[in-house]
Amino acid sequence: MKLWGGRFRKETDSLVNDFNSSIQFDSRLYQEDIMGSLAHAAMLADCGIISREDHALIHAGLKDILADIEEGKVSFSAGNEDIHMNVEALLTQRIGPAGKRLHTARSRNDQVAVDLRLYLRREIDEIIGLLLGLMSAVLAQAKLHQNTVMPGYTHLQRAQPISFAQHLLAYGEQFKRDVGRLEDCRKRMNVCPLGCGALAGTTYPIDRRQTARLLGFDGPCANSLDGVSDRDYAIELLGGLSILMMHLSRFAEEIILWCSWEFKFIELDDAYATGSSIMPQKKNPDVAELVRGKTGRVYGSLMGLLTTMKGLPLAYNKDMQEDKEPVFDAVDTVKMCLPVFAGMLGTMRVLPENMRRAAGGGFINATDCADYLTKKGMPFRDAYTAVGNLVYYCTQNGKLLEELSLDELRGISALFDEDVYDALNLETCMAQRKSAGGPAPEETARQIEELSNFVEERQNG
Repeated sequence: MKLWGGRFRKETDSLVNDFNSSIQFDSRLYQEDIMGSLAHAAMLADCGIISREDHALIHAGLKDILADIEEGKVSFSAGNEDIHMNVEALLTQRIGPAGKRLHTARSRNDQVAVDLRLYLRREIDEIIGLLLGLMSAVLAQAKLHQNTVMPGYTHLQRAQPISFAQHLLAYGEQFKRDVGRLEDCRKRMNVCPLGCGALAGTTYPIDRRQTARLLGFDGPCANSLDGVSDRDYAIELLGGLSILMMHLSRFAEEIILWCSWEFKFIELDDAYATGSSIMPQKKNPDVAELVRGKTGRVYGSLMGLLTTMKGLPLAYNKDMQEDKEPVFDAVDTVKMCLPVFAGMLGTMRVLPENMRRAAGGGFINATDCADYLTKKGMPFRDAYTAVGNLVYYCTQNGKLLEELSLDELRGISALFDEDVYDALNLETCMAQRKSAGGPAPEETARQIEELSNFVEERQNG
């Protein structure tokens, strides 16, 4: 008979049993379930709700079950539905009646809520660690390429000269915000639902602050209905992971472009590329493409859980069993993507000559030419028009701005002088962009230092 089977007189249909069971996916919560039970049992004993003798049996029994699970000695039963009932059934088999007292002043509703919070709290810490590793790979490449000129793009059209370091550091800033989002999510989820019971708390004289403290939470959930029916923390985590995957996908898209023959700004290491079964010349950026593809998978997890929760009345509903698989899948996906992306980035070969060659076309020094005239006294809008006329002249005559003679330049404005050629030099254009956050080498050095300090503080934290 099932642990909840007192009022039932028929066995559960086998199809319903399989349909209702969650052990096939929530078994990964075994460690958190046992941690929660250990804290709950200790509180029950301290509050005089169970005897010290029963507590000692429960404590030892749970520790033995944990060791056996980790050694692969335990087979979970679908008949016991979920990880909570599997552990309780095992405990009762091993220690007898004392095991039946563990569930006093507790429901599976607050039990699963605490398990999932504990699990996701740990997973957030792991994901942040992997994300910091990726940021370290970004920083390592950025340090090497503070003077590597490349075209910056808007609308995928060459726009202005930047350094490869600055481009990489833009992603470093995005990943920094991802860390912050995960840290914020962890802080908000770090309250303990144990003691909320099924929905209305309990009549037993429990100490919710004790269980919260024993499990490393900042305190107990303030409202018992909210404590068992809230999945905001899981949705918030999926939102943060979706943004993180969006950043990875954008980066992946650029890597795919950069290693194509049309750009050829980088070459991926053989260990992070694949070939074709029919075209022997191919070297495909499959890692980047898979990261781009798996982004949609994480988005789907977010939308699935949002949809599951959108119409549920308080408090717990069985629909909420559908929270775990999308969350688990998203966490697993992100944890798979981050280290392989860091490895791909850390081993890729940058081709500065090709970047510089691309920067030489597209008139990406046109803004600098307009700024030159503005600094000579011409209003910017007039300077903008003058340089636009120069660009048109160049396109008609197959020249670049820096290839125009002084006479040709003065045909547009008498303010042009010999110093214009230095102003139009791409290295000068990049180096003069010293405004905060810009591509000048001293400015990217500052950005690298700040981002490095951020990573080191958290890695040593």
